[in-house]
Amino acid sequence: MLRICFSDVRCVEAFMKLKQASPYLFISPFLVLFVIFGLFPLLFSFYLAFQSWEPTSGLGAMQWVGFSNFSFALGDDWFWKSLGNTGWLALASGLPQHLVAIPLAVFIHRHLQRSRNWVIGIYFLPYITSTVAIAIMFSSLFSTDFGLINLGLTHIFQAAPVDWMGQAINIKPAIAFIVFWRYVGFNAVLYLAALQTIPNDLYEAAILDGASTWDQFWHITLPSLKPMIYFGVTLSVIGGLQLFEEPFILTGGRGGSDQAGMTTAMYLYRMAFDFNDFGAASAMSWLLFLIVVLLTWLTNRAFHPGRQLKKGDSL
Repeated sequence: MLRICFSDVRCVEAFMKLKQASPYLFISPFLVLFVIFGLFPLLFSFYLAFQSWEPTSGLGAMQWVGFSNFSFALGDDWFWKSLGNTGWLALASGLPQHLVAIPLAVFIHRHLQRSRNWVIGIYFLPYITSTVAIAIMFSSLFSTDFGLINLGLTHIFQAAPVDWMGQAINIKPAIAFIVFWRYVGFNAVLYLAALQTIPNDLYEAAILDGASTWDQFWHITLPSLKPMIYFGVTLSVIGGLQLFEEPFILTGGRGGSDQAGMTTAMYLYRMAFDFNDFGAASAMSWLLFLIVVLLTWLTNRAFHPGRQLKKGDSL
């Protein structure tokens, strides 16, 4: 039958068309899932941003309100407060991640050759641990009466117990510490991978020129790590502005005292599912998207790509 089919010109043409379409057939499951669970929610959210809609009333209850949802979001004090909380948490948790991860990766790369994989695996473990498990663990650690953190403060520093989750002034530092603890190992893995790509010839030439360890770090290591630093900082900016799980679980989804732990992602979630205003929540999500795009662009401008050092370059 196959031989008879190939003797027919029309059969051969159909077979060749099927062969050309086979790549699209193989990737079609991904495309279908992306359209249903990725593209459609995105477009529907953009459409909702210009509508007034309560989901309990059905799709027919949608009313076109133009830019009213955006005006409401920009005039909402809670929205601006959530942006301030988000910016504070993103900066307080993101900046120390890289300030610690870079020297940590350098130390592991230079001094822990044999046990490097074990050590970096331990630091990477919090990143792959369930967010819920981490939040529950730190809820116990930050407990006012029975937490190990207050126990250490009381016995070592003779300080009074701190109400970490009950007082507004303590909520953001506690959340920032948890986010820092979870992601510093991930950044250390990134920088360790980048350090292994730096040629040893650069350091050997620098040593022959009399460069100190600090000079080598400042003039060779950091410039060579610049592309990876740009990548890591970009991820921290995007992730920090979308922070949701840690503060949501630790504060019971309410933001804590004086809404000190309420991020923008948490607020637009509450706007949709607590206040049933999906239009305003969609508008806030798109405003947050524009802020993410702006800060990502500024990060790109700050880390303008530069060339890496090569053998023969002077320090």
